[in-house]
Amino acid sequence: MDELREMVLSRLQGCVWHSTSADRFQGILKSGAILPEPDIPDMERYGTSQGRDWYPYVRTLGGVSLFDFRDFDPVLYSDTYRLNTWTEFVPYRSVWREAVWIEVDFSKLGNKFISGQALLDRWRSEGAGNRIMPKIEAAYLGSLPLSAFKSAFLVREGSRELPFADW
Repeated sequence: MDELREMVLSRLQGCVWHSTSADRFQGILKSGAILPEPDIPDMERYGTSQGRDWYPYVRTLGGVSLFDFRDFDPVLYSDTYRLNTWTEFVPYRSVWREAVWIEVDFSKLGNKFISGQALLDRWRSEGAGNRIMPKIEAAYLGSLPLSAFKSAFLVREGSRELPFADW
């Protein structure tokens, strides 16, 4: 797993991404966007099984969670934010045993994008109690259209290579 994590992380660094399962990716393609409130039961969404009071912060803003890996140092991050584990998502969520990583074209996001640092600052200033992944969780407010996608790749348990597709 460590070798696969390193391979995936080397591809993710320096960019903004969304991660989803292969099944959910098909739903994204069908709807034409990553939706803030897709038709997925809360029990199947990350960190939402305990109800609205426990929703991730980005969801309370009506946004789509993104990973802001533009300036990411995994060792420094793990040392600084010991309770937040980026490894739950990279290379994929263990419950999915796969992930489709969608690279988002940062230049197409405009003012609906909130960087990881800006999101953390906003969360702190509001005193929000909802969960957040400090500095690497970013947000896009509203539905993120397919036109903002730059590339995508699929990683599965036991992968040795990363199939890659430009969008």
